[in-house]
Amino acid sequence: MARRGGDPRGPRGRGDGAQGHRGHGGGRPQRPTLRQQTTTLWYYPSQQYSDTPMGVPGYEGRTPAWVIWNLLERYTREDDLVVDPFCGGGTTLDVARDMGRKALGYDLRPVRDDIFRADARKLPLEDGKADFVFMDPPYGTHLDYSDDPNCIGKLSAFDEAYFEAMDGAFAEADRVLRDRRYLACYVSDSFEKKKGFVPIGARLSGLLSARFRPIDHVSVVRGNRKLEKPAFHRAAADGNFFLRGFQHLMIFKKERG
Repeated sequence: MARRGGDPRGPRGRGDGAQGHRGHGGGRPQRPTLRQQTTTLWYYPSQQYSDTPMGVPGYEGRTPAWVIWNLLERYTREDDLVVDPFCGGGTTLDVARDMGRKALGYDLRPVRDDIFRADARKLPLEDGKADFVFMDPPYGTHLDYSDDPNCIGKLSAFDEAYFEAMDGAFAEADRVLRDRRYLACYVSDSFEKKKGFVPIGARLSGLLSARFRPIDHVSVVRGNRKLEKPAFHRAAADGNFFLRGFQHLMIFKKERG
């Protein structure tokens, strides 16, 4: 599925992220040294961790490169195969290759030649081939992800069909993932006026827990310039709702026998 962007009250209000620290006298922001995150609250003040862009620059709703770096640093080794069934702008592929891993990416609307067209529920990959699966799925209908009528991005998280579709994607991830290897899912909850709140993270965690062993649950601070605008905070206070301030990062391990 191509990915996401938009309102900070709900899915994909992430944007480019907060900027790094500026040098003396202003000028170009300087990124802090990239290190492993060691708590369950993750933050890094940039979308990218290097001067070489990871993923298609400007791709709406792309996954922060440093999040993928942290996961691969902990849960993979050199030459491992990393698979992303919702590959979007290809950030996972670039980070994995930058770290000496192999990578395969799939999407219903590929934007690069190295991303293969496929539904996350039916990947053209043999059983037990992946050493790590990373998933940053759509969780809202405010963007047109693809023209494919089977696109999960056309399903609202307010409908059970969305969770049934995601369970199908999790089943496929289970099939392609090697035993005793890891999977991570990066999602946000959703709030819409007149509809209310959907705890997407909790719902998907329950589905994943039925197939995999939970390892940990991390909160990733959203870097979103929209969250810095007073008008959004006034609207949240006046409307008695909360802006989405973090993403769920749920880490699981496949264990059979």
